[in-house]
Amino acid sequence: MRWSRLASSVGGVPPAALATVCEVDPKTVTRWLGGRVPHARHRWTVAHHLRVDETFLWPDPHPRAAQVTGPGAGLVATYPDRASVPREMWLSLLLEAEQVIDVLVFSGTFFAQSNPRIATMLAQGAVAGVKVRLCFGDPQGRAVAIRGREEGIGDALAAKIGASLTYYRPLLGTHGCEIRLHDTTLYNSLFRYDDDLLVNPHVWGQPASANPLLHLQKGGGLGWFDSYASSFDVVWDSARPWTDDAQESQSHGRQD
Repeated sequence: MRWSRLASSVGGVPPAALATVCEVDPKTVTRWLGGRVPHARHRWTVAHHLRVDETFLWPDPHPRAAQVTGPGAGLVATYPDRASVPREMWLSLLLEAEQVIDVLVFSGTFFAQSNPRIATMLAQGAVAGVKVRLCFGDPQGRAVAIRGREEGIGDALAAKIGASLTYYRPLLGTHGCEIRLHDTTLYNSLFRYDDDLLVNPHVWGQPASANPLLHLQKGGGLGWFDSYASSFDVVWDSARPWTDDAQESQSHGRQD
């Protein structure tokens, strides 16, 4: 249904012309015609250009999100918890990134377990010119020890980080990909794909998956995107490179 509605509405408009309007690659428009749901800002631009209602082209694409669309909105959507974010959106954001992919988490286990090909996809993005920066909690650090106690899982958090890192071992030495370990108190997990930023706040004592998620876009009047993006840079600059030392990645011992 999505393909037929968009294709019929495009009519005589060449995909390349629509790509120019949306400032994306023509291949991206082809994927939209094949059924992929565009980012919120692109849905609005396409609907406005074709002079149709957005919901006609993409009926309720993410029903569990409260969406705030339109130019300059900044805050695109909110989700009651991270699990409510459709897997399709995680994949489309990753695949369509052309410049930057930044991830800041403690363990980020879900990020890899929900997509076993994550390392391959990130490596392919790096080959295409995407700068990939992944920042995980230091299993031996004080911040991980504290967070583990707060969530009531103790050393299990350090073990989760070690397990998560194994997915990214193939990226070590890949040009354009960097992996670091931080020892910082995180107030939120961050997932940046070019001008889209997913912010997952941390509520004391609760796992990140149970907490809300904000979808932000650069250039909005709220100014939130730049603030969160800057906080990533601060943590990244203080983090240490991960070298895949077997003893380090599997160690559960830390200094308190």
